[in-house]
Amino acid sequence: MNNLGLYLTSVLIWGSTWLVITFQLGKVPPAVSIVYRFALAGLVLLAWARMKSLRLRFSPEDHLWMALQGALLFGVNYLCVYLAETEITSGLVAVVFSLLVVLNIVGARIFFGTPLKSSTLLGAALGIAGVALVFLPEMSRGTGSGDSALGVGLALGGALTASLGNIVAYRNHGRGLPVVQMNAFGMLYGALLVALFALVSRQTFLFEWSPRYILSLAYLTLFGSILAFGAFLVLLGKIGADRAGYVTVAIPIVALLLSSLFEGLRWHATLVIGILLCLAGNIAILWGKQRT
Repeated sequence: MNNLGLYLTSVLIWGSTWLVITFQLGKVPPAVSIVYRFALAGLVLLAWARMKSLRLRFSPEDHLWMALQGALLFGVNYLCVYLAETEITSGLVAVVFSLLVVLNIVGARIFFGTPLKSSTLLGAALGIAGVALVFLPEMSRGTGSGDSALGVGLALGGALTASLGNIVAYRNHGRGLPVVQMNAFGMLYGALLVALFALVSRQTFLFEWSPRYILSLAYLTLFGSILAFGAFLVLLGKIGADRAGYVTVAIPIVALLLSSLFEGLRWHATLVIGILLCLAGNIAILWGKQRT
């Protein structure tokens, strides 16, 4: 896959997971669903690696770095997002989480000395402004029935930990850790961390045998975790954490389009302007890539 294919794979699949995740909420506690999702994904990747005779022996130092990536990217990040959505609306969570692109740019500058290109900064600003406009009507109706300050704080925590996870993944990729094995062990470590959280917080490990829950879990495991994260981390290794992080700005737009198809979302002027700003941000990012 070329860079555009990797980018579109990440955006289109993750954009659809916002809708699919709603099928997971209900009987099974969110943390437990996260454990099922990433434990299954990690085991599937390990089985694939074994079938293809890929290297599965790594040094203790490599495992420590993969565990750190898993704890940040597949553990704390998803816990924060799921818990944030119990306090505030998913649209507001998406707006806050889109700040990941700025955090990735700053992180790449701090940890790797990546230059701050004007086209990248312009694309980030346009994209975030576009997402804010898209969800402006929802934000104006309020932040939900929960604790709005806690919800925004959790969403910011999710964006920050995801950004740090991207930085660690970029470091691991640069040190030659293969994506399949790196994701497999990282997802298992992340699932273990969330499982410990669920046990400490005395959450019940239930399972819902309805087709709705099982099919959504299968989609989130195979597509949302294995395929999308694989494509994204390959892209991240090729173009850097700053530009790769821009997918988090485009993802809410895909989620919005799906919502209009399946949830009866109505179109309005600010929504259209917001989408156009996000598209302009994509062009600015890709234009900057062509010039490097």
